[in-house]
Amino acid sequence: MITSFKTIAGIILLGGMLSLTACNSGKPDAVNTGGAAAQASEAPASAQPEGSPAPGAGTEPAEAGGGAATAPPDAAPAAQGGTGAAASPAAAEPGAAAGASSAATPQELSKQLKELLQLAKQGKVPGVEYAAHSGLIDDVEAAWGEPDTKESAGKGIYSTYAGKHVVFGFNKGSQIFDVRSSASDLQKLTLKQIEEVLGKPDATSVNGSDDIYIYQAGKQYQLKFIIPDSTGTVDHISVFSKQDSINNMAG
Repeated sequence: MITSFKTIAGIILLGGMLSLTACNSGKPDAVNTGGAAAQASEAPASAQPEGSPAPGAGTEPAEAGGGAATAPPDAAPAAQGGTGAAASPAAAEPGAAAGASSAATPQELSKQLKELLQLAKQGKVPGVEYAAHSGLIDDVEAAWGEPDTKESAGKGIYSTYAGKHVVFGFNKGSQIFDVRSSASDLQKLTLKQIEEVLGKPDATSVNGSDDIYIYQAGKQYQLKFIIPDSTGTVDHISVFSKQDSINNMAG
């Protein structure tokens, strides 16, 4: 009887120990499971930098939209050039550079005006070989052909060659006394620019709405800048030999 009781008690004790052992062995698994769960829960956070390009890709349209908002300045050259959106800024740059280069620098203006005065001392204007005082209208007509117009005006007869932007004034002896040029580069000049290089004119006069600024070019010639009130820029220049406009008009 006592032996049976001990046996039963031993079985119960052994069962309890086995249960306790099972409980203890289950705890590390739970801990391990919890650790794995913790690691699993941390994984998205550590993966976010790698995954950030994807959200970034989602935000790119907004950035592109922002870029589109700043695009008009880049597109402006194409719009100004009249080539439309198809033209690239790079393609528009040469035109812009050409526009910038069309504005003469102070050094270029100084050189241009000094050359005008030097040529005037020879009776000439730029690009024309026929000079006042020494040139004959017959030689001009032999080389250039008949003028577009020929009419009496002022102190002589004036032949206009419109395609060359040149007018010759000559007396009855066919001697040229006035050579005028309305070349496009001359028509950009202002009185301020002229005076900055050549100083104040030696004389001035008025013809209708035109102001005439006169610089003496040696003893023989005058260099005249004709500036209409309406524009404020040169309409034409004149290299004038006053003596020849007077002496040979008789007859």
